[in-house]
Amino acid sequence: MSINLRQLRAFIAVAEAGNFTRAAGALHTAQPMVSSLVRELEEELGFRLFDRTTRRVELTEAAAEFLEDARRLTGELDRAVLRARGIGARRRGHLSIGAPPLLAAALLPGVIRDFARAAPGVTVTLLDRPIATISALVRDGEVQLGMGTFRREEGLARVPLVADQLSLLCRADHPLALRAEPGWADLAGLPLIALRPGNGIRDQVERGYEAAGLRAEPAFELDQIGTVVAMVEAGLGITVLPPYALGPLSTGSLVVRPLGRPSIMREIEIVHREGRSLPPAAAGFVRLLRAGAARLQSRPAG
Repeated sequence: MSINLRQLRAFIAVAEAGNFTRAAGALHTAQPMVSSLVRELEEELGFRLFDRTTRRVELTEAAAEFLEDARRLTGELDRAVLRARGIGARRRGHLSIGAPPLLAAALLPGVIRDFARAAPGVTVTLLDRPIATISALVRDGEVQLGMGTFRREEGLARVPLVADQLSLLCRADHPLALRAEPGWADLAGLPLIALRPGNGIRDQVERGYEAAGLRAEPAFELDQIGTVVAMVEAGLGITVLPPYALGPLSTGSLVVRPLGRPSIMREIEIVHREGRSLPPAAAGFVRLLRAGAARLQSRPAG
């Protein structure tokens, strides 16, 4: 047998009440149960805890020394339980997220703001990194959640977030800006400003060109989406990007038009380590992500 919390609580209650019956009432249990718990504790400790008289019970000298330790132990446990319940109720904890810069800029500021209001005790860390590094961050445990468009990889559990249609990004004075949904074939002969090969968006852009019987031959190949958008804004060509690209990057002279014939859809997913439980706060954050992604998807094109 070992000392347990019920024994300590019974001992403390009797010491404070000076009476087994009153202690039982404070603990909402029967007096014989309190007496039994105190006896068990005495057997474990190897000394008497109380000297009993006809009027009351009094702490022995050894018990008086032990009382403060018992109070400290039960107090620390109570505080630990409160902390754990706070984590379970999303009042405490930490959540780390990895996302590519454009998606992070377009979606996450508003979601993190709303989450801070809903769970003010939970801190959030955001790593805005190239999409090629996000899955490794999740697998290595550096972030708990990753966002983006990912290739199929072992060790990652996937949660669909939203699907978007690759779209033309061009100046408002470009002839294609007048069309509600231009086709991929309409891009023939236009100078394309693209991300470098190896990028997930570039792969899908090439799929669209091939489906229209064209070959993607960019006039410029760049590493950063912000630079791509700036080049389009300068009138050096057009580009194909997710529709939310216009939100965080444009200065107002660009428009987005969904590309059809065919429609090339990108699945944006949330990933986390397979077989690992997410912190309780993650479920609430994912719900806000879904709401934020829906708003982003319904935002009218520029």
